[in-house]
Amino acid sequence: MPPRTLSCRPCCEGFFCPRGITCMIPCPLGAYCPLAMLNETTGVCDPYNYQLPPGNPNHTCGSADNWADVGSTPEIFCPAGSYCPSTVQKIPCSHGHYCRMGTTHENKCFWKGSCKPCSTKQNITLFGALLMVAFILLLLVIYNLSDQLLTYREKRKSKSREAAAKMAKDSVVACERWNTAKAITMKHVNDVQTQISWTFFKRKFIKQQESLKDVGHSLNLSELSTSNNEEPSYADELTHSIEEGGQTDEDFNLDIGGKRLKKDVVKGKHRHTRTQIFMYAYGQIEMEKALQQEEKNLTFSGVISSATENKARIRPILEVAFKDLTLTLGTKKLLRSITGKLMPGRIAAVMGPSGAGKTTFLNALSGKANGCKMTGLVLVNGKVEPIRSYKKIIGFVPQDDIVHGNLTVEENLWFSANCRLSAGMPKADKILVVERVLESLDLETVRNSLVGTVEKRGISGGQRKRVNVGLEMVMEPSLLILDEPTSGLDSASSQLLVRALRREALEGVNICMVVHQPSYSLFKMFDDLILLAKGGLIIYHGSVNKVEEYFAGLGINVPDRVNPPDYFIDILEGIVKPSTSTYVTHNQLPLQWMLHNGFEVPPDMQDDQKEMDESVWNNEPNSARSTVDVQPVAGGQERDHLLSSLPKSNDLVNRRTPSILTQYKYYLGRVTKQRLREARLQAIDFLILGLAGICVGTIAKVSDESFGAAGYVYTVIAVSLLCQIGALRLFSVDRLEYQRERESGMSSLAYFLSKDTIDHFNTVVKPIFYLSMYYFFNSPRSSLADNYTVLIALVYCVTGIGYTFAICFQPASAQLLSALLPVVLTLVSTQQRSPKILIDLCYPKWAIEAFIISTAQRYSGVWMITRCGFLLKSRFNINDWGLSIAMLFLYGAVFRFIAFICLLKLTRK
Repeated sequence: MPPRTLSCRPCCEGFFCPRGITCMIPCPLGAYCPLAMLNETTGVCDPYNYQLPPGNPNHTCGSADNWADVGSTPEIFCPAGSYCPSTVQKIPCSHGHYCRMGTTHENKCFWKGSCKPCSTKQNITLFGALLMVAFILLLLVIYNLSDQLLTYREKRKSKSREAAAKMAKDSVVACERWNTAKAITMKHVNDVQTQISWTFFKRKFIKQQESLKDVGHSLNLSELSTSNNEEPSYADELTHSIEEGGQTDEDFNLDIGGKRLKKDVVKGKHRHTRTQIFMYAYGQIEMEKALQQEEKNLTFSGVISSATENKARIRPILEVAFKDLTLTLGTKKLLRSITGKLMPGRIAAVMGPSGAGKTTFLNALSGKANGCKMTGLVLVNGKVEPIRSYKKIIGFVPQDDIVHGNLTVEENLWFSANCRLSAGMPKADKILVVERVLESLDLETVRNSLVGTVEKRGISGGQRKRVNVGLEMVMEPSLLILDEPTSGLDSASSQLLVRALRREALEGVNICMVVHQPSYSLFKMFDDLILLAKGGLIIYHGSVNKVEEYFAGLGINVPDRVNPPDYFIDILEGIVKPSTSTYVTHNQLPLQWMLHNGFEVPPDMQDDQKEMDESVWNNEPNSARSTVDVQPVAGGQERDHLLSSLPKSNDLVNRRTPSILTQYKYYLGRVTKQRLREARLQAIDFLILGLAGICVGTIAKVSDESFGAAGYVYTVIAVSLLCQIGALRLFSVDRLEYQRERESGMSSLAYFLSKDTIDHFNTVVKPIFYLSMYYFFNSPRSSLADNYTVLIALVYCVTGIGYTFAICFQPASAQLLSALLPVVLTLVSTQQRSPKILIDLCYPKWAIEAFIISTAQRYSGVWMITRCGFLLKSRFNINDWGLSIAMLFLYGAVFRFIAFICLLKLTRK
């Protein structure tokens, strides 16, 4: 039997025979393995590039000699432009179809005219552009429909409100006319009664005189008068009927707009239609105006007694007392030994020169003095309790006008009212509260105007400041603290604001506000004055009406035609020096106040006390001691009466604001409106993503050797960078507004979830804009659905990272990190020398792996060696596509959790 090495035969068609193998191996699908032809010139068997053994004339060219990756043996792959249904058959692609390299069938083009014969891929760029245009049109339709829907709702609401306001005013006018007519009628009836009574009296008197003459007796005139009044006359009955008719609901009808409306048409909270609710609200407002006109000098006690008789809803009172309050930052004392009391139903003005600690004092009272050491006592209704536990009924108006500029005036107020008022309050009462605030702050004319931002002009500065105050007034606080609410306002606007605050004080609100240089008329509108000197020392705390008397007792007299507060502040600043008859200097005024009221002098001020002349205390006028009250509080009996008339302090913390789910609904509506009004910014983001898709799709062409890895790497960088920077606006723009809402007791979880929920719109839409350009320019083998799924997971992941950067860093630093992080992590994840654990921690690794796996799954048959080699080299697993998607979503969820924790922990310094 001859050895097998002596009998060599050519490899058959459709098979490949590697060197040293004694059997033939079938070529894989997608390969084209014809018999080779000997090239006489080169001696090579074309197209396989192997040579026949020299000196062996019995050897002939056979089929392929090897099968490896596409880089080593490209000749075995079915060429592009043709398809190979078998390993020995090659058919050119027909018109309207395209054939990629190594395929067994031809693929139909979307549009027949886009593929010529022997096309290697279809030209679908136009389809991408059309898809992008169609999606833009769809978004425009949705935007316009939603805008028209909101506009329609606002118009309906405005028409109902205007109709209700007109009906309420017409009712008041009709009632006034009725009262006037009744008064005229009563006057006329009284005149008729007098005439009729006198006529009856004369006739009866004459008859009785005649009868007396016959009988011979006399009758006393007073007895006749008495007998005359025993039976009611016709005039009395008429008067009584008029009075009763004016009080009955059945007989009191008003002709308004051609309709007859009874007095009890609207039962307030028992009505459910929008117009009826507005009628209830405006009817109450008009009634309050009428009461104010009748009782202009109504006091807090009068309001309490009136409200108690009418069983109206009354706010709980909140009395704040502070004793030896000292605030220290490091080694510097910001406040020193502050003692006093803030009473409900009164407005206390805090004044002093710059650097006296006025704002610090308000922050200490409201529990906002973060980072400082506070000593002393702060009593709430006589109890040592943390005032922050009462934050649901404490309103704090910051010095800056922190208002949402892309919302209207009414929307700002309504959101604050919905989230901070009691959850069980009827809608009619909420409307009444909001409408009352709009009316008292004179904001009715701009209720539907945007507040405005720095870039976009809105309402005026004075109106914006009033909106800033109204945000706290609509939540019906028991303690209202305002930091310079009148700064930047003219005298008329300041008086309008203080009149609105006085109205709040009449309802029992404890109001304390910092004021700078008030006019004399504005100064007299306050009840109490707290005057601070530099260093956080108090020099006066008492009634506004007695401040001049107190300083006159010290020899400091206010000159004629000089505003008292300006004069006192000039003395504290050292601009004006007191006269030589003054007992103390401006540096000794705080010590004088302590000694005057018997307060304990701090140890570091006892040396100053010794330097003061003893004659100052002996010669102090008795009037200053006897007539000036230390604390502007009500008398003991009156205070006890007020406390007994109102709910106890335990009710203060029992206000049940809406739940997290309800607040989430309110936040969701607000964020939706804000996004609709920022449609231009959203359109720019989408346009930039589309341009990025065009650039990446044009530059990074698909390579079969790397399965389009270069294009996917650029895609991860571009999408991560653009979407991460876009996500920064979500939390960095309204950071101050969130701090204010959080400190007032609103839910941080509802705020965060609402923002994230609305941003899911971008998570879904942004990949469409990018793929509409990249996919149709690059035309990879992976499906559009697979690429879209990976991009959704990637956008979700990088958006969570953007949230964290926006919350934890300043805007400039956050933008820099958002630009650098995707590039750095992508470079690390694509380096083969990087440790595997480090690569797995980089989110771009999972995105690139998902992209490549979705493409590699489309390569089979002849591509198996190429696919396995590349995946092994890149440390990817063909079965890990689902794991990669899950890891991207996990990264997004983890970073969202980190962002929320940072939102809770990090506070504005």
